Amino acid sequence: MRRPRLELPGVPLHITQRGVNRAAVFLDDIDCAAYLQALQTAAQDQSVAIHGYVLMTNHVHLLVGSEMSGAVSRMMQATGRRYVRAFNARHGRTGTLWEGRYKSCLVDSERYLLTCLRYIELNPVRAAMVQWPWEHRWSSVHVHLGLRPNSRITPHAAYLALGQDAQERSAAYRALLLEPLASEQVERIRDHVRQERAGTISGISGLAVGAIGVRAGGAHSRSRAAGARAGIAAFPGDGGKDFEPARVCAGGGTTAPARDGFKR
Repeated sequence: MRRPRLELPGVPLHITQRGVNRAAVFLDDIDCAAYLQALQTAAQDQSVAIHGYVLMTNHVHLLVGSEMSGAVSRMMQATGRRYVRAFNARHGRTGTLWEGRYKSCLVDSERYLLTCLRYIELNPVRAAMVQWPWEHRWSSVHVHLGLRPNSRITPHAAYLALGQDAQERSAAYRALLLEPLASEQVERIRDHVRQERAGTISGISGLAVGAIGVRAGGAHSRSRAAGARAGIAAFPGDGGKDFEPARVCAGGGTTAPARDGFKR
């Protein structure tokens, strides 16, 4: 018997969904755009807020929330049905596209939420698709960095608390993105999703505190924020490989060579 989904009103969820046998679920930009349109329609119908996302070759990451229990499950079901029909019709195939049910875990603190959001938006960097997260087209990172608007995204309160205006928030979040995620952080987030456990800040360093420090002031913090706005900080590796190779959805920037094979 399937375990019931754990959805708590007002508590965000980190969701992943993968292609069956790890096959690609997005073959080009048209597929990516179709998925996001299906997601946006379903989210609006079910009153679900989309706080973040990234589309990869054969999986998606979403950060979503709703004030109604069960709304996220209904959104995912509707998105899946609509997208699979469109994908199969366009590519002349039949049958399932997704590998079973999607995975989800509760994100039960605002500090952990920012870490989780960074994990999601740094996926293309870990996968060696791009050098910088904002070079990947199919991601919510552009909204959080103030690079372009996106009506699909509802910024979470944790992000809004990073600054008193849009420029301050985007600079603080950019500073966070330029901090590497430790390998143990990456693995802990993956474990939370695989086991569908609530994600907490326990055992995860409070990197979000650094962003609050940028807002609060201090010479070092102001220097970091200024560097982030100028884009002069180097982007270090974040200590762990992701699951997928670098071929997907026209990332929209300079891409690194793809790696062969998948992590099983």
